[in-house]
Amino acid sequence: MSFPVLLGIVILIWLLLVLGGAFEALRHRLLLRGIPVRVHVNGTRGKTSVTRLIAAGLRGGGKRVCAKTTGSAAAMTDPDGREFPIYRISGANIIEQMRMLKRMATLKPDIVVVECMALQPHYQSLSELRMVRSTVGVITNARADHLDVMGPGERDVALALAGSTPVRGNLFTAERDLLDVFKDSCHDRHSELHGVTEDEVAAISDDTLAQFKYAEHAENVALALKVCAHLGVERDAALQGMIALEPEAGAMQVLHVRYFERELVFVNAFAANDPESTGRIWENMLAKHGELDGSKRRSIMLINCRADRPHRSQQMAEAVVDWTAADKVVLMGSGTFIFVREAMKFGLDPDKLLVMEGAHMTEITEVLLEQSLGNALIVGMCNIHGGGEEVARFFQNRAVNEEEL
Repeated sequence: MSFPVLLGIVILIWLLLVLGGAFEALRHRLLLRGIPVRVHVNGTRGKTSVTRLIAAGLRGGGKRVCAKTTGSAAAMTDPDGREFPIYRISGANIIEQMRMLKRMATLKPDIVVVECMALQPHYQSLSELRMVRSTVGVITNARADHLDVMGPGERDVALALAGSTPVRGNLFTAERDLLDVFKDSCHDRHSELHGVTEDEVAAISDDTLAQFKYAEHAENVALALKVCAHLGVERDAALQGMIALEPEAGAMQVLHVRYFERELVFVNAFAANDPESTGRIWENMLAKHGELDGSKRRSIMLINCRADRPHRSQQMAEAVVDWTAADKVVLMGSGTFIFVREAMKFGLDPDKLLVMEGAHMTEITEVLLEQSLGNALIVGMCNIHGGGEEVARFFQNRAVNEEEL
């Protein structure tokens, strides 16, 4: 085959690929036109929770809504509120967003609520500008997590998240410290910024949060309510829809456990993997459950490390020394040496550390029961995957209602 002929074939293939891509892009644009309102939820912490809360609140107001989450277990929710798991043959890929939007469009929703699944800054922007093209953007917060991808600092994380700001739309956020970053992104993309105020968060009372079937954060509820109000749903209707929501697989839960004459409180906070959120949970749980009948409960941190998340282990180790000290710090998972090295450097008492690298779930739970000395508060943190989910399930299967205590 001569060179000119070969060159002509290559050019023809290239043209076909270009035309095919252009056709797919046009078809996707037309598909999006059939979904009047598209909500794209991004942020460091609480993306999955806020996605589910918004969808539940909108359903509570009679809206026809589909939602897609990519948290502890990726799932799609149909207009009737039924949740279906998303099976991935070859791992997560942001192209999944286009496939799911196509599937949801067949259900004729008024609104879709989609959790952003991109981490790389350029993919976050691509996901918004080419795939979701949201009318309403949501950024829960910007905190120090995934610094190896979006860092090195919190401001860099905020800049990466700003890539999901909608064009000529509305952006909602509960972030306050780095609000100027989102003001700039909204100005650049001609969108309007709506920040959740401290008063709006304070309006979510403890009595309201106690009605949820799982432990939810006031900021998440306030943010979701603000989005629902913008989309035409009254506060009370939206709130009732949210309260009726069943917990997501990775949702924080406070479990009361009676097991072989032991009185335990196990907190599944594995999904809260940035130091700020985790530290807040730790202190709140100590304040609420640190004592039983006037006697101090033994406090245990269960930190699930992952060798493929070294920055997370490092950040957690640096932060732990500034929190109220635990009676015991138990390390599980993989790559625990990173946590040990950093924690020792920052002054954690080595006698309080117990390393169980690679231990089976049964070994971990046996040690926790042994360390509890009959009455303890155990808080699981850092990573839900890599063993955290199995430990949480062990305690969930043995939990009792507070009325039974």
